[in-house]
Amino acid sequence: MAGPLPRWGLASTIKAPRAEILRFAAWHLELGAHRLYIYLDDPESDAFDSLKAHPKIRVRRCDATWWRRHNGRRPAKHQLRQSVNATHAYARPAEVDWMAHVDVDEFLMPSGNMADTLAALPPDRMTLRVRPSESLAGTGNLFKAFVPSGPERQPIVDRLYPTFGPYLRGGFVSHTAGKVFARTGMPGVTIRIHNAFRGQDMNPGEAELGDVELLHCHARDWPTWLAHYRFRLDRGSYRADLPSLRPAEKGGMSLHDLFVWLEQEEGEAGLRAFYDEVLSDAAGLPDRLRAAGLLRHHVLPLDDLLARHFAE
Repeated sequence: MAGPLPRWGLASTIKAPRAEILRFAAWHLELGAHRLYIYLDDPESDAFDSLKAHPKIRVRRCDATWWRRHNGRRPAKHQLRQSVNATHAYARPAEVDWMAHVDVDEFLMPSGNMADTLAALPPDRMTLRVRPSESLAGTGNLFKAFVPSGPERQPIVDRLYPTFGPYLRGGFVSHTAGKVFARTGMPGVTIRIHNAFRGQDMNPGEAELGDVELLHCHARDWPTWLAHYRFRLDRGSYRADLPSLRPAEKGGMSLHDLFVWLEQEEGEAGLRAFYDEVLSDAAGLPDRLRAAGLLRHHVLPLDDLLARHFAE
């Protein structure tokens, strides 16, 4: 007789408006998450009471007391805060069999039931990588699929994005690494943003979880993208310390360098040209993605699920 289905959970360090936090939680509760471990990077967030009241959510206010107790001090970089909190969630007495760290703008999209997918895995699989699909700004229903590594990747990207393709990894503006589920119960595990370490061993027993997409809602529309742009340029996914696709001696320019150059040369109009070619669903990109077999259509009924799981 088959045993019980695996239980899975997510950890997330979040600083966002209350409605966004609750929509994120509602989506994953609907998928069958057994636990959500939510760390409020804004300790005064007005989402706390609603999250606290839900039996499947464990929520923490990340105030000064929290950081003194769990890290000695508050890490300056949000990436480090995410890692500390995700590792804390993983190290809790096990309430789930699998756990992943995801962000508030990321939504798992399995082709079937998540628990059934996990149950089908052999026991030597200890970590599972979920690859992202990146949103197209506009209707909110279209996503571009990840272009795998290999000799054909960059030619495909350059055809899709004739001006800015050389600066894009896999055709994405945000990360292409995706996120990793780790089987709980492994000793000495540290959770990072895109990987899990057991000592020096990165992602032990790793497999690709091909039946699940990670929908990354990186851009909603032009005003929202522009509002997030400066933070991402200074401290987020467009920051200066991320590598370029090619070394500098071969003419490489990172995405950070590209954005700085566009602003210097063309101002906001240069950023808008990038947005129109790479991020928008209104300038021919969906047709090019469809021809390449890379267009994905997903509907996220987040408001309906919000009302279902957080009726107030």
